[in-house]
Amino acid sequence: MALDLFKKVDSYKGLFAVEKISLIYNLLTSLLILVMYQRMDHPGYMLIDRVIIAGVTFLLMYLYRLAPCKFTAFVRIVVQMGLLSYWYPDTYEFNRFFPNLDHVFAHAEQWFFNSQPAMLFCNAMPQWWASEAFNMGYFAYYPMIFVVAIYFFLRRFDQFEKIAFILVSCFFCYYLIYIFVPVAGPQFYFPAIGMDNVDIANFFAVGDYFNYHQELLPGPGYVDGFFYNLVEGSQQVGERPTAAFPSSHVGISTILMIISVRENRTLFACLLPFYLLLCCATVYIQAHYLIDAFAGFVSAFILYWLSLEMYKYWFSRSLHLHPIDDVAE
Repeated sequence: MALDLFKKVDSYKGLFAVEKISLIYNLLTSLLILVMYQRMDHPGYMLIDRVIIAGVTFLLMYLYRLAPCKFTAFVRIVVQMGLLSYWYPDTYEFNRFFPNLDHVFAHAEQWFFNSQPAMLFCNAMPQWWASEAFNMGYFAYYPMIFVVAIYFFLRRFDQFEKIAFILVSCFFCYYLIYIFVPVAGPQFYFPAIGMDNVDIANFFAVGDYFNYHQELLPGPGYVDGFFYNLVEGSQQVGERPTAAFPSSHVGISTILMIISVRENRTLFACLLPFYLLLCCATVYIQAHYLIDAFAGFVSAFILYWLSLEMYKYWFSRSLHLHPIDDVAE
């Protein structure tokens, strides 16, 4: 296995498709920083971060030229996927300056369902086993991405870069929506307006409240649970009042299921229980309105098709990750 990691692959001197789409997103948000420069808190540091990210991208491309093998290709791609953890909270730095829209979505939720499912769901199933199951599903989000990526790296290396491109480009599509559609979700909005107002369905605009407040109150569920605390810990560290509509958790996990069912039914079957729990968990822990989850599910099919078409017509010739047999040597 160790020798296989360093097996030579077709040498390609340019950027990988996933790196190209990352640099495009980098450039678009850099231009947005320049437009909003006077309003932002630390635009200079944000621009420096982007220069560093671009520099690392080109440095890894150069190192790959020196040693074109599966391992160096893996590092280049995984770095871009890992940077998603930077780009996600970064959306808050933009949308915090736009008027919050949670009251619109809470009203829509009330109109569609005559209730707030995010409140009813957790109250209807407060048992420890339900809390732990849903929190386990929610926490499985990044492990699911990891499992699919590793599967393609180990079993379908020739498709690895394409799958990474699809996932990263879909993430960026969601992030662009989050920048211009500032919705924080029930876990931020309900505490902001007070639970008394939630109970009587009095949902009002909070303006730029989340520009100055990032407090995230503990979620519902079994507070002594192992997975409950894993989710709480990760949210306290990386969550911001952003990215509620549509749910990227539902969207990206649905795309993972589309990829899995097309590639390997066993992989699909293994991921399915976690996927179902994850979709339910987005509402159960009050991270999303139910309409966010529905929108995430529907958008997944659109973005999967869009990213696949982008790869076919714009990026497919950028890389041919095929191992080279050493027989001739």
